[in-house]
Amino acid sequence: MAALLVGVLVGPAGLTARSVLLDLLDAIPGVHVDSGLTPQQHAILWQIRLPRVVLGALVGATLAIAGAAYQGVFRNPLADPYLLGVSSGASLGATVAIVAGGAGVAYGVPVAAFVGGVLAVAATYLLGRGIGGVRSEVVIILAGVAVAAFANAVQTFLMQRYDETLRQVYSWLLGRLSTDGWTDIRVVLPYVVVAAAVILLHRRTLDVMAVGDVEAASLGVNPARVRLVLVGAATLGTAAVVSVSGLIGFVGIVVPHAIRLVVGPGHRLLLPLSLLLGAAFLVFADVVARWALAPAELPIGVVTAAIGAPFFLLVLRRSRGVA
Repeated sequence: MAALLVGVLVGPAGLTARSVLLDLLDAIPGVHVDSGLTPQQHAILWQIRLPRVVLGALVGATLAIAGAAYQGVFRNPLADPYLLGVSSGASLGATVAIVAGGAGVAYGVPVAAFVGGVLAVAATYLLGRGIGGVRSEVVIILAGVAVAAFANAVQTFLMQRYDETLRQVYSWLLGRLSTDGWTDIRVVLPYVVVAAAVILLHRRTLDVMAVGDVEAASLGVNPARVRLVLVGAATLGTAAVVSVSGLIGFVGIVVPHAIRLVVGPGHRLLLPLSLLLGAAFLVFADVVARWALAPAELPIGVVTAAIGAPFFLLVLRRSRGVA
């Protein structure tokens, strides 16, 4: 709640905390108070500030809980929502749409990015299954690396071939939370709800899988089925939010690990806390992006990378020490 309030207050419109809270109260059925906001300020709050903050919360929550799910499924502390080629596939899809002129079509780039991310993960699973008939986490991760490399190669070729679109492509790649009212939120919300619900329902199963596939199978868990369901849910949510926000990295690494340092590795608390703190983390990161170079705006992907890169090195160092 603190992150949401700060998010709607930061900006050049001069909205005060008291007027914002009163205007929010006035929106509750049966409650009528005078917030003192002008019609223009009211429109800024409800059509610009609030949609952006809510979208940031949805994106951050989804990336964080997906990161925690990937780390649990693959028993890899460095796994994140882009592990299986989601980011590379979404980037390629967005690039193809921009090059083909889809940026001028309603939802042309988001739809292409969503389809690209989903297809990349599907290709990863098919490739992983085809290698010796084995679908272990190691094989799937290596297949994801191969798919990502191919997608990146095609994207690089397109960017060199159509260099007049570089600015648009890089603007999408660096991430942004600009919205057109509440439309983007209505589009991604069903995917986010389904993905989060499926992951949360498997929180105890993830604790069982932490002991290994053989031991988990002896306890009545089907590791291959659980892995497919959780990877599918995490990918669906990630592809949906990435399609409207662009690539925002490190959220899926920073948030789950910060929570583990406080509450431990158990997924019963880790997953719901990742959902909440991931939302707060990205909203605060967006506040920094808007405030740092005001009135210009810093790409939010730059902010999360500035925070996440040192944290990634810390996690890597800790993982090496444990190994």
